[in-house]
Amino acid sequence: MGFNKIKKIIIKITPVRIQNIFQESVKKENMKLDSYATLSYSQEGEDLILKRIFEGQKEGFYLDVGAHHPKRFSNTYEFYKMGWRGINIDAMPGSMDGFRKVRPDDINLEYAISNSKENLDFYVFNEPALNTFSRIEAEKNDGVKGYKIVERIKLKTYLLSEILNQYLKEDDKIDFLTIDVEGLDFQVLKSNNWNKFKPFIILVEILNMNSIGDIEKSDINIFLVSKGYSLYAKTTNTCFYKILI
Repeated sequence: MGFNKIKKIIIKITPVRIQNIFQESVKKENMKLDSYATLSYSQEGEDLILKRIFEGQKEGFYLDVGAHHPKRFSNTYEFYKMGWRGINIDAMPGSMDGFRKVRPDDINLEYAISNSKENLDFYVFNEPALNTFSRIEAEKNDGVKGYKIVERIKLKTYLLSEILNQYLKEDDKIDFLTIDVEGLDFQVLKSNNWNKFKPFIILVEILNMNSIGDIEKSDINIFLVSKGYSLYAKTTNTCFYKILI
């Protein structure tokens, strides 16, 4: 029996609470190796930028569309640890099982979000971070570095506005919205009711852009500017937009 198989068995039989305690202790030990290190759960350090933006704010509310995993590549888990709470949404069936265990105080929902209600093909990879509604993205990643499509399923899509209408009141404040749905980011933005729900900060991926000028010409940027937002910060793929007050 190989090491990876043994590891999977141990993880499966170990309660999540014990796993979390162990993982946190390992991280603390790693941090001790270099007192100058800063921990980030995000893929590109987005949570560090968010912590700077919301520095000193002990409580808040986030909305994570395309949440993927309660910790891995998460822009919100660090805030959950800080005492913030929010809504996590992901299209993948079964994806919220881990969230309900690790982040039980959040609202954890399995919905596919788009700007029209329809049934769409959802491409499932052996690497869940690559799951996508985009046939182009799916075909581009299929077979690269060992990644492959393992399943294609039909999922019904919902408007973001109808989800928020169900779980939020009109005067509820969303401190930040983070979107990473591998192909439907713009559609997610268009599905919101911007007269009713306006997050202070929005994180969204704008890919294949070589300059700020390219970003400014993108559909997402033009749309968000029309809703009263301005480009505020950027990582490699993620753009931060801040509402103009």
